[in-house]
Amino acid sequence: MTIATTLIVLATSFVLTAITAPAVIPLLRRMKFGQSIREEGPKSHQKKAGTPTMGGVIFLFSIIATTIVLGYLNDAFTSQSVVLILVLFGFGVIGFLDDGLKIIFKRNLGLTSLQKLIGQIIISIAAYFLLGLGVFHNTIQIPLTDFAFNLGGFYVLFLIFWLVGFSNAVNLTDGLDGLVSGTASIAFTAFGVLALVNDQVDIAIFAFAVTGALLGFLLFNANPAKVFMGDTGSLALGGALAMLSVLVGHEVLLLLIGIIFVAETLSVILQVASFKLTGKRIFKMSPLHHHFELSGWSEWRIVLTFWLTAVVAALIAVVPEVLK
Repeated sequence: MTIATTLIVLATSFVLTAITAPAVIPLLRRMKFGQSIREEGPKSHQKKAGTPTMGGVIFLFSIIATTIVLGYLNDAFTSQSVVLILVLFGFGVIGFLDDGLKIIFKRNLGLTSLQKLIGQIIISIAAYFLLGLGVFHNTIQIPLTDFAFNLGGFYVLFLIFWLVGFSNAVNLTDGLDGLVSGTASIAFTAFGVLALVNDQVDIAIFAFAVTGALLGFLLFNANPAKVFMGDTGSLALGGALAMLSVLVGHEVLLLLIGIIFVAETLSVILQVASFKLTGKRIFKMSPLHHHFELSGWSEWRIVLTFWLTAVVAALIAVVPEVLK
C-alpha cells in the first residue's frame, strides 16, 4: 500500500465526514436528539445538556463507505474487512439503541448493562466464526519476541473479553469534547502503521479510514462541541479497535497504544473497589478525566495532555515494530 493510497483513504473518509456532519447535526437537533447530563457529574457539564448526540452515525457511514469502495478499488476488500465492519456496525447498533432509549425516556440510562453485554457477546462470537474464513491463528504474540500463547478454542473467550472490555473502555473515556475523537484517531493510526508493516492492505485501509473520519468529526466535536458521538460512536470504536489489534497480531500492544482507555477504566475499577472496601475514594471523581476537572484543570488542558500521552505511547509501541 503506497503513501498515495494511504492519503487517499484518509482524505476520502475525512471529506465524507466533513460534508455529512453539517447536514446531520441540524437534523439531530430538530429531532431533539440532545444529550442528557448526569446530575452527579461535574457541574460545568450541565451547560452541555441538549447538545446533539448520536453523532457516531456520521463517521460510521464514512468509515464503512470508504472501506468498501477503496477496498474494492485496491483489490483489498477481504473477509477480514467484513469482520471489522461487522464489529464496528454491530457495536454501533448497540450504542444507537442505548442512545435512543436515553433520548426517548429523557434520562442518562439506556440499555441495561446486561442487555449491552449480551449484544456485545453475540457480535464477538459472530466475528470469531467469520475469522475462520481467512487466515487466522488462535495465538497471542508477545511484542519484540518470538514467543506466543496458543489459546486454541479458548481464543473465543479471550476475543469476547477483549472486544467487550475495550468497547466499554472507550465508552468510559468519552466524557470531554474531542477526547475520544483525538485519542482514538491516534490509536487507529498506530494500528494502521502496524498493518502496513505486516503488508495487510485490507486492514490498513480500514484503520486509516477510521482515522480520517475521526479527524473530520473532530472539526465539530472539539471544544465547544457542536455534536457528541454518543454510545453509537464510542462503543463502535472500542470494539473495532480491539478487533484491529487481533487482526494485526498485536493484542498486547493495545494495552500501550490504548493506554488512555486502560487508565480511564482502571480509575473506575479502583474507585469502586476502594469505596466498597474502605469507604474512601482514591479520585475526586472517576473516570480519570473527571478527577483532573475537579482538580481545576481546564477541559482543553486535560484533552491535550491525554492526546499527547496517547501519541507518546503509540510511538513507544510502534517504532520498535517498524524498525525490527
